[in-house]
Amino acid sequence: MNLALPRLLQLASPALPVGAYTYSQGLEWAVEAGLVRDQATAGSWIGGVLEEGIGRFEAPLTDCLQRAWSAADIAEVERLNADYLASRESSELRAESVQMGYSLRRLLHDLDERSLPPAFDAMPEPAFPAAWALAAAVWNIPPADSLTAYLWSWCENQVLAALKTVPLGQAAGQRLLLALGGRLPALVQQALVLPEAEWSNFAPGFALASSGHEMQYSRLFRS
Repeated sequence: MNLALPRLLQLASPALPVGAYTYSQGLEWAVEAGLVRDQATAGSWIGGVLEEGIGRFEAPLTDCLQRAWSAADIAEVERLNADYLASRESSELRAESVQMGYSLRRLLHDLDERSLPPAFDAMPEPAFPAAWALAAAVWNIPPADSLTAYLWSWCENQVLAALKTVPLGQAAGQRLLLALGGRLPALVQQALVLPEAEWSNFAPGFALASSGHEMQYSRLFRS
């Protein structure tokens, strides 16, 4: 049996101990501000961020990171990692990615230390996409599959945050995931071929929500 699928499921599992469940990426502020208040507005918010930010910047960058790790191109890994950290619009978003990258690096050492390149430990602040991409490369997960799982994991975390904060019921959450999942094949295919000159994370509403969350008085999430 090919081990790529079980490894992929492990990497995308909400049980992966990297702390993703503690972050909402500004969604909690959008709920507080009344922008997200039901299933329809939650789907619009999450789908908008997915299409305009995650799908057009984070997804192609993560794919390039996996390819760079597979080619042992450490200079390219470091460049892409630095670009990603520089793209975080708020201190919360940057801290989130660094914390999750650190947690995944520690986990990968516990699971498969012999397969990790020394350059991974030498990186002072590996962002989460860099750590994810390395795991996918080491475990020989096809890029299209690893990218689909990366986006699915992001969508699932956002929907879980919406269930807690709006709040929504479990059936509404499943309807949201069904709709969001239907968008992933096209986004993955786009990310696999999108030239770097066309990458874009221009999503001002998302940036404002994250910045607003930093000053939010009462909150459940860390971003």
